[in-house]
Amino acid sequence: MSPRFWLDWILLVVPGTIWGASFLFIAEGLDAMAPNGITFMRIAIGFACLSLVPAARRPLAPGDGWRTAMLGFLWLALPLSLFPFAEQRVSSALTGMLNGAAPITTAIVASLVARRWPERPVMWGLVTGVSGTILIAIPDIDGSSSALGVALILTAIVLYGAALNLARPLQQRSGALPVVWRALGVAVLLTAPLGIPALAAAQWTPRALLAMLALGALGTCAANVLMTIAAGQLGATRASATLFLIPIVALALGVVVRGEQVAWLSVVGAAICLAGAWMIRRPAGAALPEPQPTSIQTLRVADTTITVPLREC
Repeated sequence: MSPRFWLDWILLVVPGTIWGASFLFIAEGLDAMAPNGITFMRIAIGFACLSLVPAARRPLAPGDGWRTAMLGFLWLALPLSLFPFAEQRVSSALTGMLNGAAPITTAIVASLVARRWPERPVMWGLVTGVSGTILIAIPDIDGSSSALGVALILTAIVLYGAALNLARPLQQRSGALPVVWRALGVAVLLTAPLGIPALAAAQWTPRALLAMLALGALGTCAANVLMTIAAGQLGATRASATLFLIPIVALALGVVVRGEQVAWLSVVGAAICLAGAWMIRRPAGAALPEPQPTSIQTLRVADTTITVPLREC
């Protein structure tokens, strides 16, 4: 097989694998520092690494600055602060599996913004995805602490849904990497007041340090860059398939590396949730032609209301 074949597969698999491993990295980081420190450190490292990519420093389109700043809060600072607090109460595997519901919340928010019901195939996908999300959560809600953890994850996923709809027009006008880089810069400033003291009080181990470096450099920077390249090489619809790896990787690493216990009902729910997300993508993907890879800056699912641009986990 040609080198191009293997390169395409690498571009398809690696971003989702990195993002799926992010929940393991967060769990390892919690052994060394408080949740606010994890959020600040990963965003700061990601911002510093992405600063080295020339395409990220391109100027924004006129008028996109304040919207990008809002994205820094809604997409990065707030939801990325919720995940470490959630993982103090629930497993990294459960967190990753619930994260598979992000395409579902994105579609729901898009329908609310458009003020119209989605098409019937998309509606069935939403019903399927929501049902799967409920099944994932049920076995782990066995007390107030775990219930709060699930609530924090679901809140972060809803914020993702709103942010992804905001990000789509910004990335179409200004490019994905310039928007992500500036949003990260805003998020660094927003998380610094609580993050710096937590970072100063950290009790480092080599394992926790490596996990945090990987979370920032790989999860916040490298995966975003690879996803932009994949959107250009493979087309946006095919490239977005990497997101389906996130809950699978999170589940496998949580069980194998950290020895987490996961109920079979949650695993079944994760599969149902992924099926719902696939159903949402399929109608538009089947109806519309794949855009030609003339730009590597915009990532979207081929649908008029549902977008999956570059993402943070």
